Amino acid sequence: MRHPHVDPAFCKLVASLICSRLHTEEAPRRAHLTSLNERLRALSAQQIQGMRRGIEKESLRTTAGGELALTPHPRALGSALANPHITTDFSESQVELVTGVHANVQDCLDELTRIHQFVYRAIGDEQLWVSSMPCDLPDDAQIPIGQYGTSNVGQAKRVYRMGLANRYGPRMQTISGIHYNWSMPGLSNDDYFGLIRNFRRQSFVLLLLFGASPAVTSDFVKGQPHGLQPLGEHTLYLPHATSLRMGRLGYQSDAQSALAVSYNSLKGYAASLQDALTRPYPAYEAMGVHDAQGGYKQLSTSLLQIENEFYSTIRPKRVIFPGERPLHALRERGVEYVEVRCMDLNPFLPVGIDASTARMLDIFLLHCLLSDSPPDTPQEIAALAVNQQRTAAKGREPGLHLERDGQPVLLMDWAREVLNACGTIADRLDAELGGHEHRTAWQAALAALNDPSTLPSAAVVEAMSTDAADGGHARFGLQRSAQAREALLALEMPDDVQRGFEQQAAQSMDEQSAIESADVLAFEAFRQDYMAASHLVV
Repeated sequence: MRHPHVDPAFCKLVASLICSRLHTEEAPRRAHLTSLNERLRALSAQQIQGMRRGIEKESLRTTAGGELALTPHPRALGSALANPHITTDFSESQVELVTGVHANVQDCLDELTRIHQFVYRAIGDEQLWVSSMPCDLPDDAQIPIGQYGTSNVGQAKRVYRMGLANRYGPRMQTISGIHYNWSMPGLSNDDYFGLIRNFRRQSFVLLLLFGASPAVTSDFVKGQPHGLQPLGEHTLYLPHATSLRMGRLGYQSDAQSALAVSYNSLKGYAASLQDALTRPYPAYEAMGVHDAQGGYKQLSTSLLQIENEFYSTIRPKRVIFPGERPLHALRERGVEYVEVRCMDLNPFLPVGIDASTARMLDIFLLHCLLSDSPPDTPQEIAALAVNQQRTAAKGREPGLHLERDGQPVLLMDWAREVLNACGTIADRLDAELGGHEHRTAWQAALAALNDPSTLPSAAVVEAMSTDAADGGHARFGLQRSAQAREALLALEMPDDVQRGFEQQAAQSMDEQSAIESADVLAFEAFRQDYMAASHLVV
């Protein structure tokens, strides 16, 4: 029955306007999908089969009781300076495990697993901490900074880390993560930078799907304003957080927040980075390069000491020659691959990542490559920083909005839009590479998005809540670390693989000695030469 006060003509007009608006809003989306699918079809089988990836994975060494191991980098692992697969990151207690470059995802994960097996067999009763946010830490002065020997390059690596400790505090540097290095043949510098711009726009999807650091020990933020909530007596967290590592407690810098680095071209990116590498920063000038006794406090007084100090969710990269500055390599020979830097360690996985996650990263990176990628602007760069902070701190919060093109958009709506567009990419990868693993990985991501309680960050909060009275983050990390150690030690290790790692460790010690013997410059002369602006240009 028709309501007596409703005009049928008015209802028809309203319905027409709504349909028109929906059509107007959907038209660009449909056009985007059409464009993406056309570019996907234009990729050759050789390009898809030529995709390569490698993994760098950081972990803290701890005692069997879950405290930071204060022992030196084990000699059995070789030289942290020269071993290509086992080194250290910031701390002597923070190992970094590096795979080679692989055409196959499973081969990459298998190598990462073998490296873990060798490390566990070499470190005795110690463990690798499986969470991105650290274990119980000693006082700042007791956190051991990495040692790389007496060579000039080894001393430079240590002084750089001393600079990080003095600039940001050593505790922040103990946060660990996974870097995923990815390339595809036939891409230009502009292709890679288009991918990077889209990755920065959409990386919130990865924080949501794979963030696994929603909590931290209370002592980690002792004396700091943090805005976290208690979870038991010894743990702080945020109820809907995905990745504290990628939020305000993680790799953040007030000094770097003033940088508005553009990714519109290699030329513009390089110019922005060179400015940060050569422009003195007042607070670091006040600190000085040397202390009162003539020791070193940092490599330089510029905003960035070296290129690696620049915090970003993704970086354009190029393999460098010995002694070459990364920026010079990029300018001279172009982008070789991208380094994804926003991935947390998954504490439920023995090596922190699995093949399904890696395949979803491949799909996501292809989506970023194939999608329209308009130039970025200072306004968008600022909005992206806010989006990252919101997702890190409360990405699972129902109704959370991000900013897109100057307008608010529901995070979940945007994330579904991105993932829905990834389905055809997953199918094409399976068609060219065989099997159905990419579609399975994509479906798992969609399922997790539709049930946020199954996301890693939610599972971590649930597990810590169960044990909150008995230690929360520290107890959870210790239990999961012990389980990972047991699982990896139980795997068979072929004798020839074990011998190969042992030989590589011994060779790396010899190589470090050779590097030390070959030095002819005093370190200060080496430092001044290496930091010279002339080495940044072609």
